[in-house]
Amino acid sequence: MTYFGVAYLFMFLPLTLIAYSIVPQKHRWKVLLLASYAFFWSISKKLIVYVIGSTFLIHYIGIWLELLQNERNGILKEAEKEQKKKIRAEYLKKQRRVLTFGVLVNIGILLVVKYIGFIGGNVNSLLQTLKIPFKLQIPKILMPIGISFYTLQAVSYLVDIYHEKIKADKNIARLSLYLTFFPQIMEGPICRYSETAMQLWEGNKITYANLKSGLLRISYGMIKKMIIADRLNRFIGEIYRNYAKYDGGIMVAGMVLYTLQLYMDFSGTMDMVIGTSEIFGIKLPENFKQPFFSKNISEFWTRWHITLGAFFRDYIFYPLSLSEPLKKLTTNARKKIGKYYGPLIASAIALFCVWFCNGLWHGAAWTFIFFGMYHFVLILSGKIFEPAVLWISAKLHINREKAWYKGLQIIKTTLLVFVGELFFRATTVTSGFEMLGKMFTNFSLNSFKDGTILKLGMDVQDFIIIAIFTILVFVISIMHEKDISVREKISKKNIVIRWTIYYLIIFAILLFGAYGINYEAVQPMYANF
Repeated sequence: MTYFGVAYLFMFLPLTLIAYSIVPQKHRWKVLLLASYAFFWSISKKLIVYVIGSTFLIHYIGIWLELLQNERNGILKEAEKEQKKKIRAEYLKKQRRVLTFGVLVNIGILLVVKYIGFIGGNVNSLLQTLKIPFKLQIPKILMPIGISFYTLQAVSYLVDIYHEKIKADKNIARLSLYLTFFPQIMEGPICRYSETAMQLWEGNKITYANLKSGLLRISYGMIKKMIIADRLNRFIGEIYRNYAKYDGGIMVAGMVLYTLQLYMDFSGTMDMVIGTSEIFGIKLPENFKQPFFSKNISEFWTRWHITLGAFFRDYIFYPLSLSEPLKKLTTNARKKIGKYYGPLIASAIALFCVWFCNGLWHGAAWTFIFFGMYHFVLILSGKIFEPAVLWISAKLHINREKAWYKGLQIIKTTLLVFVGELFFRATTVTSGFEMLGKMFTNFSLNSFKDGTILKLGMDVQDFIIIAIFTILVFVISIMHEKDISVREKISKKNIVIRWTIYYLIIFAILLFGAYGINYEAVQPMYANF
């Protein structure tokens, strides 16, 4: 069962909505929890024990952390002033040990389940290279859906309790619902406990306004996913599997259209997730904000997979940057190489850790690690050369706020994103470089002229459909960038225009999506990460 499948759209979701509506408000959370476990079970079966075990663990660790905090506060009330600093330090050490245990167990399970094959395979390759007659036996471990997502939510929950931003939840059912809420379990967004836990528990009434708005958001996601992303799948698969057969022109098409496919697939799924939650009166954080209007790579990653970037920023980058060793390094470096480049050294170390983790989070392969390092180099280079760029702009009297300059920055950033996604999709780092090399050494438009481009899984009709609906998404994105709500505009139209739009959306999805010619259903791409 997936978010875009018949079983989900016409059975699971409607039945959940009906059950949610007819039970009393105080019991609605039970419907959501039951639906979430049913959804998880339908895909992962007995692997549901992973999320149940994680829930019990973080529930216990969270309460343990809070007990230590309460114990410390009680002692501090009775302690002398000169003793308080020592007491705080003592209890901070205890909390750190407990937090470290909880985080390591959760992350350790993720590492074993997701990366044991990758690590073992690389160790065996190294042993073979060194001609050491030994080979590790790599166990086959099944991986449940959503483990990369709910593990990060579990870690954020424990860290937030440690920092006393939230209180530990004594109700394990509420905590379980926070971790497993069915619309977001497969692909996120990665939520903080303070953002969603209480909303999920409240059992808000399903209103006509929320139903209408949520269904529109879902429909928009279906257009992106089912009409554009899924239609591109055979074409993209053929190019990346058999890239050696094609010229550089085809490589460019594959690179650009894969980026389009990934964006439409992931952002379309987020529309489905957020729209579904909106029907229940639950507001999830946005995960995309028109990323292809970004003027540099740093900005791009504040607009693409926003909640993952925010997690790495708050739970890896800032803690590392503010750690004692890096603070000392910054102080010394500032004295030797200046106020700008001094702090940049410590930031570079923290940034490296962030992007290594970001790449590895996406998958157990060198292509993902390379993808992370690629963005690390781009972002760090931007920081290093920023003073020089500002100086040159001033000398040449270039107004960086002019539309033409911003346009060039957007084009540059988009091209860099295309290259990054090429390696993200490539089967190996080597094949990624070979594909990139073909764009410069074997570029040709012959494949477009002789009809080869139409023999790779898509015909003229497919390209026309993709072009039309991509333009539609682009126009809507421009409106969103200008803070214009398309859904609000539609809702304010008279009933004839409004329902004409609704029917056009439905027929478009039925004709060009789920039941259209050449339609090929594809699992949501980020579910694999």
